[in-house]
Amino acid sequence: MEKRQLKKSVVYSLYAISFMLLVGGIVLLGYATRRASDPQYEYVSKGILDYEENIKVVNTGDIISRPYTDANVKIVKNYYDYKAEAESQENSLIFYENTYMQSSGVSYSSGDEFDIVSILNGKVKEVKEDTTLGNIITIDHDNGITSVYQSVKDITVNVGDEVTAGQIIAKSSTSNISTELENHLYFELIINGVCVNPENYYDKSINEI
Repeated sequence: MEKRQLKKSVVYSLYAISFMLLVGGIVLLGYATRRASDPQYEYVSKGILDYEENIKVVNTGDIISRPYTDANVKIVKNYYDYKAEAESQENSLIFYENTYMQSSGVSYSSGDEFDIVSILNGKVKEVKEDTTLGNIITIDHDNGITSVYQSVKDITVNVGDEVTAGQIIAKSSTSNISTELENHLYFELIINGVCVNPENYYDKSINEI
C-alpha cells in the first residue's frame, strides 16, 4: 500500500503556526510574570485637589489658644456681659477703692503660679509696670486682634519681639486691684478696638472673626 505524503506547502504552514504559537506563549508567560512581580497601582482620573474629603492643613499660629497651658487653671472672675444673668454679672464686677467696675476681661487662677503664653503669633506692642494692675504685656496680632496680659511677672519678652502661639511670655502674679484673687492672670481680648469675651473666641481661626 502506498503511503501518502504531505505536500511541502502544508508542512511549511504547520511549522510556521507552531513557531508563532511558541513565540506567543513565551510572550504571554513573560507578561504574566512581570504583572505578578510589579506593584499594583490604581489609576484615577481626578487630581488630588478635586476631592472634597482632602485633609486641610491648618496653621496653628492662626488659631486662638488660651493664654495658659495648665489644665488646673479655672475662671475666677468673668467678663462682664450685659446680657448675662444677674449672678454672672455680679461675679464680673471688680471692687476697688469703694468703686465697682465692670470686668472687661477674664481672670484665671489655679491657686498656684502658672505659665502665661501668647494666644497667637504676633508682635509685642507694650511691656510695662503698673502699681494697680500689675505688670502688663500687650501683643498685636493679625485681623485687628490685640491680647493684653495683666498681673504677670518674670516677663520673657520685650517691646518689638515677634512671638509665636503658645510661647511662654511670663508667669502669673498678683495685682493691687484684685488682691482677693491672689495669684492669677487677668486677660483681655480686643478685636477692632472693642474688648470681647475671650471665652467665645478660643479655638477659633482668625479668619472666622
